[in-house]
Amino acid sequence: MNETVLYIDPQGQVQLDVQYENETFWLPLNDLCILFERDKSVISRHLKKIFKEGELLKESVVAKNATTAGDGKTYQVEFYNLDAILSVGYRVNSKRGTQFRQWATQRLKDYLTNGYAINQKRLDQLQQVVQLISKGGNSHDLQLQEAKGLLDILSNYTQSFILLNQFDSQSLTIDNLNENITYIIHYEEAIEAIAELKKQLIFAKEATDLFGNPKDDSFKGTLGNIIQSFDGEYVYPTIEEQAAHLLYFIIKNHPFSDGNKRIGAFMFVWFLEKNKHRFKKNGELKINDNALVTLALLVAQSDPADKELMIKLVVNLIVNK
Repeated sequence: MNETVLYIDPQGQVQLDVQYENETFWLPLNDLCILFERDKSVISRHLKKIFKEGELLKESVVAKNATTAGDGKTYQVEFYNLDAILSVGYRVNSKRGTQFRQWATQRLKDYLTNGYAINQKRLDQLQQVVQLISKGGNSHDLQLQEAKGLLDILSNYTQSFILLNQFDSQSLTIDNLNENITYIIHYEEAIEAIAELKKQLIFAKEATDLFGNPKDDSFKGTLGNIIQSFDGEYVYPTIEEQAAHLLYFIIKNHPFSDGNKRIGAFMFVWFLEKNKHRFKKNGELKINDNALVTLALLVAQSDPADKELMIKLVVNLIVNK
């Protein structure tokens, strides 16, 4: 468990060490008995009924934690989260249960407020990174657009606070990815598409003839690296991982004389579109154009030592929602 918080009831009769982790509170069975003034058999019976009736899923609200007992030995103890604690409280109709709920609600609000302050500081730092990118001829409007794009990326997702905390602590995980890769990008096809993109940008006076000119064979190598396999399996076995590495490698390896960030973003979107992975389940874009520009800039400015962290960030932004 990450943090211990002391709970004292208003009468000062109960003091419990409450564990805080994964944005909720946890108590072991013995402490539930103390909190609700009920025997262990009574609390256990209520918990079994809660799980049997499907009110809560046991695997979602119960976690085992290594705890050192008074005899000096370490035991695996089951902890119950706030959802389970409150469900038991409603069943035993305990005044202490109501008091604990009020305490927990206020404490969670405090954590959320503090977490927002930390995340806002992180956003400010990332905005500064984006602003450092703009040199010379870039306008103030562009800086504002980039900063807004960064906020779009990191604030328009349902678990943005969790994502930011994990990014800040370098503990991002990647789960529930899509292995249904139906399309891979071939070099000749990609070069033709980049040439067409170049025409459009030159016509719009947003690129020069240097745009999209391969410096060597590194772009072909990048496409090969994305689909490399070992023992018959992709090294990057999911749509999200292949897309994230595609974006990262093109931007960081600079395979073109000019336009690496735009080409990386272009190929990233193309790959997601072809694999039917560009939109959320509600039909919205996972990453809008403004946010994509900023994500490309963030990748470009990132420390190469943080490659895996950046890959995980991109993957989390495009995982199915």
